[in-house]
Amino acid sequence: QVQLIESGGGLVQAGGSLRLSCAPSGRAFRTYTMAWFRQAPGQEREFVAAISYNGERKIYTDSVKGRFTISKDNAKNTVYMQMDSLKHEDTAVYYCAGDPDSDVPRASRHFRPDEFEYWGQGTQVTVSS
Repeated sequence: QVQLIESGGGLVQAGGSLRLSCAPSGRAFRTYTMAWFRQAPGQEREFVAAISYNGERKIYTDSVKGRFTISKDNAKNTVYMQMDSLKHEDTAVYYCAGDPDSDVPRASRHFRPDEFEYWGQGTQVTVSS
C-alpha cells in the first residue's frame, strides 16, 4: 500500500515562510511525477506546483510563482515545497500527490487532481494577516 505523508504545516504570519515535506510510506516514489495541491474551505482542490521524476522540470500556478519552490531529494525519498512571502490567501490544506504516468510538460499548465493516483492526508497551512 502506498501512502504519502505530509508535514511542515502550521501557523505563520503574512510574509513568513514554511517548508512542507512529503515522504512515502510503503513504497518509494523516485520515478513518479510529484505535485502539491491545496484546498481552502468551500473551494475546489487546486494545483500549486509539480516536479518531474528527474527534478528537471518544475511548474507552478501563477499565484505562487517566485514565492514557492518545489524540490525533491531522491536519497531521502522526500519531496519539499519551500513557501516564502506567504499571504493570507495561501491559507489552505496542502496535499502531496504522486503519479507514475503524469508527465510534467515544458510549458506550465494546471494539473487536475484526477491526474494523480496517490495522495497524502494533507497538512494545514494558516497565514495570518
